Amino acid sequence: MTAPTRRIGSLTVSAIGLGAMPLSFARTPAVPRDQAIRTVHAALEAGVTLIDTADIYAPSWDTMGHNEQLVAEALAAWDGDRSALTVATKGGITRSEGESWGRDGSLDYLRRAVETSLTNLRVDAIDLYYWHRPDRSIRYAEGVEALATLQQEGLIREIGVSNANVEEIDVALEVLGEGGLAAVQNQFSPSYFHTSIEELRHCGQHGAAFVPWSPLGGIGGGASGVGERFPQVARVAEAHGVSPQQVVIAWELSLGDHVIPIPGAGRPESIVDSAAAMTLELTEAEREDLGTILG
Repeated sequence: MTAPTRRIGSLTVSAIGLGAMPLSFARTPAVPRDQAIRTVHAALEAGVTLIDTADIYAPSWDTMGHNEQLVAEALAAWDGDRSALTVATKGGITRSEGESWGRDGSLDYLRRAVETSLTNLRVDAIDLYYWHRPDRSIRYAEGVEALATLQQEGLIREIGVSNANVEEIDVALEVLGEGGLAAVQNQFSPSYFHTSIEELRHCGQHGAAFVPWSPLGGIGGGASGVGERFPQVARVAEAHGVSPQQVVIAWELSLGDHVIPIPGAGRPESIVDSAAAMTLELTEAEREDLGTILG
């Protein structure tokens, strides 16, 4: 299936991506491996060409890279055209024995993280690499400069930052120059936008893609109950005969051509439903109604 596309730097990707985190992390019981592979394949068959992962997405500290390896396995087993696919991953969060979590944005750490991710993903260069979370022990510019060095060395193609505020985005723009910051990945959904709507708008003004994570509200109940919590969503879903989740993603896509939601999925049915949002046409009145969510 050919899906509508959007841009992340030099990359052309489907208008939504698959957030692969639930396949390895934050679910009880864990997603069976065969189901995880089928979920990735269902996304690809539905026209999704962007897969989002991270080195820390794993069942435990000593299985770091689990999600990256799973994504690589699923892509290797797919018989479609892999040349059009984009895989994004992230680094800069540490996870060690005893589930001790931390941050490290140094060049040495990020280089090791990138090299490990290259092995996990079975690639020579990473399409899109995000600095996962700021390391407050260093200047923000230092972490961005580290990514620029790795890009110059050919290890990564496009640079992104994640969980960044407007000031940090501006630092990244200054360090990388015009067009150098490909994407910003922040939490954004109907229930979580007060600290990210400005970043969404800021990215649109500066040519960077804005990639909402947990765009439906997360797997802790926010996604499943979005139609109950927001009557605007329920009204539009009923009018179109589609799921509330599909309406939410279509609405987020309408917020700008630079917005590329990455809904997570642990079942093939979930990502197939989300992918249908790429072609769901909202009327101007419906967009206005949904826009009242933002106040």
